[in-house]
Amino acid sequence: MQTPSAPGAQPRLHAIHAARQAVLFEGRPLPDTRTPAWIERSWRRCLQQGHDPRRRVDFNLVPDAQARRVRDAGQALVAAARPTLERLGPAIAGTRYFAVLTDAQGIVLDVHGAPGPGDRRARVLTRIGTDLSEAAIGTSAIGAALAELQPVWLHRGEHFFDDNAAYSCAGAPVSGPDGRCVGMLDLTGIDTPERPELMHLAAQSAHSIENALVLAQPHALRVRLNWPGRLAGDDADGLLCLDAEGWVVGGNTTARQIVSGLARPATRAHCSELFALPWEILFDRARSTAGAAPLAMPLWSGLRVHALPSVPDGHAPSVATAPLRDIETALIHQAVEDAHGNVQQAARALGISRATVYRKLGRLGRKNQKTLSNR
Repeated sequence: MQTPSAPGAQPRLHAIHAARQAVLFEGRPLPDTRTPAWIERSWRRCLQQGHDPRRRVDFNLVPDAQARRVRDAGQALVAAARPTLERLGPAIAGTRYFAVLTDAQGIVLDVHGAPGPGDRRARVLTRIGTDLSEAAIGTSAIGAALAELQPVWLHRGEHFFDDNAAYSCAGAPVSGPDGRCVGMLDLTGIDTPERPELMHLAAQSAHSIENALVLAQPHALRVRLNWPGRLAGDDADGLLCLDAEGWVVGGNTTARQIVSGLARPATRAHCSELFALPWEILFDRARSTAGAAPLAMPLWSGLRVHALPSVPDGHAPSVATAPLRDIETALIHQAVEDAHGNVQQAARALGISRATVYRKLGRLGRKNQKTLSNR
């Protein structure tokens, strides 16, 4: 077996060995904090299931009937992930790492960049339909990412079974358009130096797959979200897809982190519940010549985000619009608030006169108009 040559490799392996000895064979807590707590949780789940870390791991295929159901259910995920898996090639070329895509139960759906059939350890791991769940192969990046719903890095002896000590792997969960986990992406190497930076690559790639899944949903408008001061327009954005009536038909993890109304997976949400401005403004901005500029949108929490709405290629936004007066008034309110009550500044930002601002906001009442006139 090849010994890792990276700096600090031997102390790291000694620390892993000490952690295994304490938890798996002596029933003690982790002896130090260098081993993540989620690994200990996984080890203890394996022990509770009656697994012995010294037994052989078989990497079994699921039964044929189950394999067919898994393939059918995973078609959308495989199609969405294929371009990302192909782009991974240049990043991991020459490292002896390869990519594995599984469903939410840890069943292999697709593989990219695996070594040839000569290495049994790679061959049994990369067969479509192989069960790589925690219940089947113990602690691994696959099972840990699905259990913890976060990116993970796992090196050699941090796997539960001794049989898996040749593997090093990074994993990240993949969420579907409704926010529920639909699978995970794993980057695995065999007898390779430790590469914990691959956890970031796995997480970034999983995010790209999520975006592809969201964009595959039938939609009338897509909206990229980010905080003010951040550049919009790349994979790091929050991404929402809306139907013509303003209902959210899909969103990525970043969007669900930015907009609290989407935090709970599988929750049906309407734009009016997310943004404190008429949702039709998003469609209007996509139609307008200013559509390339982000729109400042207040959330009901009082926070503000930048939204960049656009329509799918070859489509025109079609939506039942709110009364123009309501949208116009909401935009003027927003401009005045952004200017901290300075009507002259708000008027300049809108390209209209102070008198027009006062007239359009006439419903504010005499008291508020007097306050604004002093700004």
